[in-house]
Amino acid sequence: MKPLLKALRGEALPRPPIWLMRQAGRYLPEYRALRTKAKSFVDLALNPELAVEVTLQPIRRFGMDGAILFADILLVPHALGQKLEFLAGEGPQLEPIRDAAGLAKLSDARAADILAPVMQTVKGVRAALPPEVTLIGFAGAPWTVATYMIEGRGKTEYENCRRMLWSEPKLFASIMDLLVDSTAAYLNAQAEAGAEALKIFDSWAGAVPAPLFDVAVIAPTARIVKAVKAKHPNIPIIGLPRGAGSHVARYAAETGVDAVAIDHMTDMASVILPPGVVPQGNLDPMLLMVGGAPMEAEARRILASMKGRPFIFNLGHGVLQHTPPEHIARLVEVVKG
Repeated sequence: MKPLLKALRGEALPRPPIWLMRQAGRYLPEYRALRTKAKSFVDLALNPELAVEVTLQPIRRFGMDGAILFADILLVPHALGQKLEFLAGEGPQLEPIRDAAGLAKLSDARAADILAPVMQTVKGVRAALPPEVTLIGFAGAPWTVATYMIEGRGKTEYENCRRMLWSEPKLFASIMDLLVDSTAAYLNAQAEAGAEALKIFDSWAGAVPAPLFDVAVIAPTARIVKAVKAKHPNIPIIGLPRGAGSHVARYAAETGVDAVAIDHMTDMASVILPPGVVPQGNLDPMLLMVGGAPMEAEARRILASMKGRPFIFNLGHGVLQHTPPEHIARLVEVVKG
């Protein structure tokens, strides 16, 4: 069995498998060269030939144990009919959904057809991967995707989302229901196309008011996990509740995920997860950008703290844009010993 799959099934390995969130992307010169061949980011993500190549680039360069599918969490709202653009220097821009009339414009009727190129990418990557490397499919968690859909962009204080959570719970629940169903279908399609593990990114879980964490994060994720496991009971699922803090253990226990990605704001060794749930993490992406002795010392500290336990080495969040690739190469050397 592949090392990453062994770890996800609870086996403590002599050295932990390593892959990095956002390991394929704009910090790599080969990615930047390839990016010029697509007229937009969405076109790149929905071009199987190019997306396969982007997914494989960090595998060739660094020898990662996992290949994370090159796509984007906002392909789901795009497939539902929400207007989506990626503007240079500004990130994603969507036509905000703020009321029932806006929600009524969305439909999952054509979602499978629009996302079909992603499944071609999954098949192409799986066929091209070295035999020891695990292919990880993914999607955004409903709360995190909803923040973009409701706010219309990223990097906000989520005022409109939080207002809707408190003041219009039925409208919020309708948005989440649509996202739960479409996300579960999307992940099941990835599994059917050849993904060997799946990850659910709740990157903005830390923005949820504590009394509503169950409603916005745990319950929707649990529904997705249940729907995926009903069709693919043996596929391991990793959850990332970034910024969840004191909610992490409950998230692990109640969502049904097989592994939990721990953010870099949390001490990895102090997290108590339920039996059988594997931790993943959690080097600060900024340390990866800094590199050198500080990065190596922290990586070794994390490795020592998790020695003898099932564990997957990763970052606390994604690789930062200006990270030197040679720092990643050195990190892989340190982890692999």
